Amino acid sequence: MGFQIQSSHPQILFRIPITKPPFSHILPKLQATTMAHNSQDQQPSISMSTLVSPDVYNVRFKTLEACKLGIARYPDFEYNAHGGKGSGMGKKMTGVDFNGETSVDFDVNTLYIPSLTTATTKFLGLPLPPFLKIEIVPEIFRGIINLESGKVDLKFKAKFWFSVGSIYKAPPLLVETLLTSEESKGTLRSGNGKRLDEQGKCRLVGVATVEQIDDFLMNSFLDLPTECLAILNATITFSKD
Repeated sequence: MGFQIQSSHPQILFRIPITKPPFSHILPKLQATTMAHNSQDQQPSISMSTLVSPDVYNVRFKTLEACKLGIARYPDFEYNAHGGKGSGMGKKMTGVDFNGETSVDFDVNTLYIPSLTTATTKFLGLPLPPFLKIEIVPEIFRGIINLESGKVDLKFKAKFWFSVGSIYKAPPLLVETLLTSEESKGTLRSGNGKRLDEQGKCRLVGVATVEQIDDFLMNSFLDLPTECLAILNATITFSKD
């Protein structure tokens, strides 16, 4: 199994192994690729010299179906996040000890995560009431993705705005967590993620503590402070275009 970086040039295709030991076993092949790249008779390719120098990629993020959101001891919301998207930049680590880690920073101005509404969310098997809406406004989304192992660790910070039509709008709940492909565990909540596969699909989980806000109704209803859990199915892809 490997993780594939896409390119707008059909001849440029770089496949990084995931399950095999990193880097040392592919050194002879990479050296050979470098020699081929220097030859005018060969098509251009990503070579050893690319690996040991700064390498920047465009990164695209898309949210999928079958996600979940939970808070306090309430049952989880079933959440269809299909249609969410964002873009950012990824910079590969440099040096001969490269182990696949790439720093990624998404532009929150391009990051869209669907709101929880009657069209996207169910609670106890029933759609949310039409007048209830929870809007998600991201503020930070960045971290490290390992292109060899598929491990993902992304810091996520966002404001969650609860509203009931035009009648009521609470101050935002601030949620800050590490969305990871590994295990995330709190006191009340926990979840297990799934690493990137060859198509860039993954499951990211994160447990966060939600503090009280200046709103007696929300503090009482959610029993704040408390924990919340996010389980997000997504795709993350890298390209040179």
